[in-house]
Amino acid sequence: MQDKELKTQIENVLRTYPDNEFSVEKIADVLRYHGSSAFKLIVQELAGLERDGLAVVTDDGKFQLNPDKQKLSGGFHANDKGFGFVAYDDTESDAYIAPDNTMNALNGDTVDMEIVKPAAPGSDRGPEGKVTAITDRKYKQVVGAFSKTENRKYFGEVKLTDKKIAKYKFYINDVGLKPTPGEVVTAQIVEYPNAEHPDYMVGIADEVIGSVDDPGIDILQIVYAHNIPAEFPEDVLQAADAIPDHVTDAEKVGREDITDQDLVTIDGESSKDLDDAVTVWKLPNGNYHLGVHIADVSHYVQPGSAIDKEAFRRGTSVYLTDRVIPMLPRRLSNGICSLNEGELRLCMSCDMEIDQSGNVIKHRIHPSLMRSKARMTYTAVNKILESHDQKTMDEYKDLVPMFEQMGELHRILYKHRHARGAIDFDDNEAEIIVDEKGHPIDIKLRVRGLAEKMIESFMLAANETVARHYSEKHVPFIYRVHEQPDADRIKTFFETLTAFGITVKGDPEHIQPKTLQNILKKVAGKPEETMVSVMLLRSLKQARYADQSLGHFGLAAPFYTHFTSPIRRYPDTMVHRMIHYYEDNGINDETKKKYANVLDEIATTTSEYERRAVDAERDTDAMKKAEYMADHIGEEFDGTVSSVMKFGLFIELPNTVEGLVHISRMDDDYYQYVEQFMALVGRRTHRTYKMGQPIRVKVVNVDIEQSAVDFDIVNPQSTPTSNYLPKENYHRHNNDRRGNNNNNNHGGANIHFSKSNNHGGQRNNRNNRNSKNQSNRRKK
Repeated sequence: MQDKELKTQIENVLRTYPDNEFSVEKIADVLRYHGSSAFKLIVQELAGLERDGLAVVTDDGKFQLNPDKQKLSGGFHANDKGFGFVAYDDTESDAYIAPDNTMNALNGDTVDMEIVKPAAPGSDRGPEGKVTAITDRKYKQVVGAFSKTENRKYFGEVKLTDKKIAKYKFYINDVGLKPTPGEVVTAQIVEYPNAEHPDYMVGIADEVIGSVDDPGIDILQIVYAHNIPAEFPEDVLQAADAIPDHVTDAEKVGREDITDQDLVTIDGESSKDLDDAVTVWKLPNGNYHLGVHIADVSHYVQPGSAIDKEAFRRGTSVYLTDRVIPMLPRRLSNGICSLNEGELRLCMSCDMEIDQSGNVIKHRIHPSLMRSKARMTYTAVNKILESHDQKTMDEYKDLVPMFEQMGELHRILYKHRHARGAIDFDDNEAEIIVDEKGHPIDIKLRVRGLAEKMIESFMLAANETVARHYSEKHVPFIYRVHEQPDADRIKTFFETLTAFGITVKGDPEHIQPKTLQNILKKVAGKPEETMVSVMLLRSLKQARYADQSLGHFGLAAPFYTHFTSPIRRYPDTMVHRMIHYYEDNGINDETKKKYANVLDEIATTTSEYERRAVDAERDTDAMKKAEYMADHIGEEFDGTVSSVMKFGLFIELPNTVEGLVHISRMDDDYYQYVEQFMALVGRRTHRTYKMGQPIRVKVVNVDIEQSAVDFDIVNPQSTPTSNYLPKENYHRHNNDRRGNNNNNNHGGANIHFSKSNNHGGQRNNRNNRNSKNQSNRRKK
């Protein structure tokens, strides 16, 4: 038993019986954990709980839960079957909440709870809890199409499409706005599910955002469902209009003039907010000069201004298939803040000298005045560096030597990152092509060429350099952090790899990025590559913003921040603002007080808004992919098994569309889930489905509202077999009936799930992968 597990179990015992006093011997009896070594460990963990303030020592030397710590709180995660889980106090085991103990909490609500049953010793299951209060509601408004209702008690109802609450009806009362059928409305929630009406909510319609027939209304519903500000307030637009559309003479004062340098922007063809320009040249000593010059958004977005408050309220720009919801008004994002070709612009520069090994040996961070020589695209630069297209090279002949040196520097920087252990996930990212009505007509893979990877290398170098500079100055600052993964998750990951015959070495308690990088290298190009990559991503923590420099595990970088996209991310704007402040006022005890007490809240809030944006982007992509596949029902596709669950297989097509083969449709055999190998195995035929396996499927059903695609397996008889099943199961198939929707114990496991929940659950499991793809698109 690991010490961390023992500590959690002792805490759960104290919480389950908060009024009882426990001796060490009594706790050992409850946990069935005896012996001299066990006694010593329990004493150590109890002492630790006392130091943490979770336990107190009574007058007769026994231990009891600290009365001040009796109330637990955390986020509630609901299941369609009525039960749920609460993640509380940063513990690794969530508390199970039975249906009768949820107080009808909705998914995402913050709740108070108490432990009613501790975790069983040696069990993987956590404790059981009971919700005692709902302290904060995640859902305060809903969005959907209005229609009349047969329930005469209410004026009408709104159809909810948000998968997490779609099982509830939502009635509109006759107070306030009176929408007409077919209008899409937002509504404030005034009554949540409760003991009197556990299956519905009640609200007041407060805004009509369009009609169900309007092009793009489907995406707009997602925007409103995630509470993303869709329109700029009038005072913000007026403030933006008041800003000059050109650099004034007064603004040039105190800035280094770098207009003589060969500065270029390199972005996608459709990009209109160009916030970074780069230049490279070779130095006489053989080193490289890399200049990363970023739009000085903080000059125009002053602290406390209407624009600043609105930018913070948004946190980030949101990219949704056929539209962008910008963080800043377009007059700024596409105008004076965008480094447009030939236009004089204010910027914040990070000049670096990089040696042949990829080390930044000198740097300067300073405000400057620049002018872009060329608005380059990834396509054009790739034609120059990869295909050596003569026409393109002739068009940009004055810049070609610099692009070639950029390519050289990128390879040096990439080799340097790889040597220190940076983990390189090279997932496919889809570009959904829509027509003028917003209907998807094609899904293409974005291919990351040398130009994309090169710009990524330069942005990473600048972000690391800025983070290191201010961390070493010991001043309040905002960092982008990616913490060490939990040892238990890595241990489980290693055990799964071992079951698949993949040998791994490393200490889960002190895992290094290099170890994980080597695992990916070992499986590169093999059938199990996708499986290993997905499992590894699920084992890692989520990157976030923080006011402490905690390093970036995935990049194997001890210092990291976000400096390079202030048009699109509020933390980057804050980083620029602080750079200006420290340059103008110096670094001393007094100036350190300026931001000391505000950065934690800014970091926490912008991390939440980033996740909000990623969720909206993911939901939009999933919906549009389902809409695209609805035009292909009955067609066959080659795919890959991306995940194996007790209730079926998730299949990913080459265009990144993912769909479900529900186990009820696998009627050629009785399939059992073998957890050790994460595989479904037929008891009679031994046909085996596992992650990474190629498979041919047919589209049989699509639910656009729930973003769900259902597949059938084509030619199951060609499926490979295995001996994964325990021997005692080999002769049981004659006594078993084949699985169907009503078999609740199929393969020894509960599989009675709603299909929408199955689809949604898998998308949630892939959050890290999708989040990473979005950040790749927007350049680190």
